[in-house]
Amino acid sequence: MATLHPGHLHFFRDSLHNDHALPGFGAAFASHRCCPCRQAGTERAAGCTETTIGLATKMRAPEFHKSQVLQALREAHQSGVAADASGVRDDIDVLAVLQHAAAAGGWRPGSAPAYWKSGGPSPALPLFHAPLPTQGVLPSHSERNPARIGQPACTLYGVEAEIALRIGRRVDRALALTLTADSVHGLVDAMTVAIEWVDSRWRQNLQAPLPLLQADRLSHGALVLGQDWLPYLPRDWSAQRCTVQIDAEAVREFKGSHPLGDPSAVLLPWLLHATEHWGSVEAGSVVTTGSWTGILQARAGSRVGVSFDGLAQAWLEFGAGSSAPPFCNE
Repeated sequence: MATLHPGHLHFFRDSLHNDHALPGFGAAFASHRCCPCRQAGTERAAGCTETTIGLATKMRAPEFHKSQVLQALREAHQSGVAADASGVRDDIDVLAVLQHAAAAGGWRPGSAPAYWKSGGPSPALPLFHAPLPTQGVLPSHSERNPARIGQPACTLYGVEAEIALRIGRRVDRALALTLTADSVHGLVDAMTVAIEWVDSRWRQNLQAPLPLLQADRLSHGALVLGQDWLPYLPRDWSAQRCTVQIDAEAVREFKGSHPLGDPSAVLLPWLLHATEHWGSVEAGSVVTTGSWTGILQARAGSRVGVSFDGLAQAWLEFGAGSSAPPFCNE
């Protein structure tokens, strides 16, 4: 059984008490103004390119504000107690915060991190991208041998069903600039089912200001990948059926519910962002592509199963809860 212990993850103490699905992060973020045009309350200006995380908050705020956010996140990681977003300035350079956190975990410029989350609420709105810590990525072997998040402290316990895509060759900046929405498909060698555990270091959860959500890796807890990587082939995603089972609850069914219509729609924006700001994307890099289900509510001790017809399955089991302090990898 693949196990993720408290020392590998980031936890907080405020749980969300809601039995209903919440919108996926793309939809949740759509309510925030995330480019200068929206901040001004106007329509997007012609030629506006504020379409990716990092670019969405390009304003160069004082270094103090970045340090304040980093300190708040670091203390939340170390203590397991969520930080109060109302006491933190959010006029920050999100890209700089994420790069600082990634560097503390071993990343160096020139080669992009190996795992990413990417997505957005609709093709007409900005996409968001965040690198994910490698130690928070777990394989799910089977229903009998799920990925296990061992005894997390109080958490959001949100889960999302996704499709993960794996890049089959190295992509540097020069290659990325030659890609089109069609040719980018040739870079993907495999796909599998994924479950993202949605968590937050902010007491306000999804109601925290957008830059603070972005700085918190888009409220990422952990990523579970299905055991079976299948050859990547374009398919009719509008007919794709996805089911989610949480404990003994009724199976929830979704069909053609990806917010972009096609998970591969994130590929080109993601590769352009990653190669511009982080470095070359190496062969074997993995990107999750957005929620098919919104955020579904699990709980301490829950077992979660996700299945995509004709593709694969993934299983996640939460521990029963613990007050053990989390490890800070930043």
